Amino acid sequence: MSRRACVVGAGPNGLAAAIVLTQAGLQVDVLEAEPTPGGAARTLELTLPGFLHDFGSAVHPLGAGSPFFSSLSLRDYGLEWIHSPAVLAHPLDDGTAMMLERDLGDMTTSLGVDGEAWGNLMRPFAERWSEFALEVLRPFPSIPRHPWLMVRFGRNALLPATVVARRFRSERTRALFAGLAAHSFLSLEEPLSAAFGILMAVAAHAVGWPIPRGGSQSLTNALCGWLSTRGSQVQALRRVETLAALPNYDLFLCDVTPRQLLSLAGSRLSEGYKRRLARYRYGPGVFKVDYALNGRIPWKASECWRAATVHLGGSFEEVAASEQAVQGGRHADRPFVLLVQPSLFDSSRAPQGKHTAWAYCHIPNGSQVDVLGRVEDQIERFAPGFRECVSSRRVFSPANLETMDANLVGGDIGGGAMDIRQFLFRPTWRRYATSAADIYICSSSTPPGGGVHGMCGYHAAKMALSRLG
Repeated sequence: MSRRACVVGAGPNGLAAAIVLTQAGLQVDVLEAEPTPGGAARTLELTLPGFLHDFGSAVHPLGAGSPFFSSLSLRDYGLEWIHSPAVLAHPLDDGTAMMLERDLGDMTTSLGVDGEAWGNLMRPFAERWSEFALEVLRPFPSIPRHPWLMVRFGRNALLPATVVARRFRSERTRALFAGLAAHSFLSLEEPLSAAFGILMAVAAHAVGWPIPRGGSQSLTNALCGWLSTRGSQVQALRRVETLAALPNYDLFLCDVTPRQLLSLAGSRLSEGYKRRLARYRYGPGVFKVDYALNGRIPWKASECWRAATVHLGGSFEEVAASEQAVQGGRHADRPFVLLVQPSLFDSSRAPQGKHTAWAYCHIPNGSQVDVLGRVEDQIERFAPGFRECVSSRRVFSPANLETMDANLVGGDIGGGAMDIRQFLFRPTWRRYATSAADIYICSSSTPPGGGVHGMCGYHAAKMALSRLG
């Protein structure tokens, strides 16, 4: 008889785990609590009819560059990546913008005095992306297959972003790097914050920061399509309260965070393991707003219309102060805001002549403070008249986000704090394994962490298969 596995949760990591198990010949059931699979990679009409918004992730550098997703020929299942002419815009108060260009040669030329320093920092990894991605998107510590490449990365990645930024002579370049490093959700003075800035820039030069045509749901649908052609289906509206209520399976892989795992499998887990899970720390939350717009955003810097992603935060010091405030449990008066404007490059997202956008900023986990005014003040700062473009908005507090996706605990979109204390062993020293031999965790609360890349699910499934016997 064939072995049977159950995957709880149909986010990108759960679907990746299901695919690996299916490839190994197991019969796999995927159970999803929500009406639509995808977790944070869903696309929904959140404001007005005809306006398609990405509920969570929208831009996918690690999705396009994922070693596992790239092996699946997802284009055959309807996935099409769209690249905006520039990867990223970071507008400044003088009415211009710093641009992150996909071509590394163009980027180093545009940076002038900082071109050489930028190239020296990014080129070794961008030019060897296929090898580099396999290293950084797997559990750590482990024996690297390309040790010298990883030694070169590690001696920069472990540093605070404030230290690495000193290599750049221009305040404009430092501001651009600050926005990239802020994807870490760490204070820019913390160790490891530089790793995120470097990884985001390297991915931009190696594979870009593309959006899926039709929204992030297209990536989810492609993964579900792959499964369906192999006889596995995602069963939506199948909320699992406890694993004990499910039929007998040889394996359970849970695309959930430690909090949900305690609820699902607490009776099967050892007391020591449950204590370690209970100590797992979640990171800052986000305050997100989805917009239906009657026209494109009126940026002062016209270069911003070249990029799907826009970072709003001004100087390095201002971005650093915003992230420092959040780490201290405060709300920045001028928060660092991440904004995505997909309909500029994908007309399927909105009715003709209309546009969609979303923006979010970092706030303390579980915060109930309404920072809508601060977010929109930051947008208006660089795009005067923005509010007049808004036909409808949908505001998501951390609690709202968690209601729509239980994995977003307190609004944490990264699956848990990614500081140096929680980097090595995530969520415990067992990584994907638990104290129960047939139960594994495969969410972004495991290595390599947040991002739509599927590698948490991939590695968890590989470990489960190796121990199946």
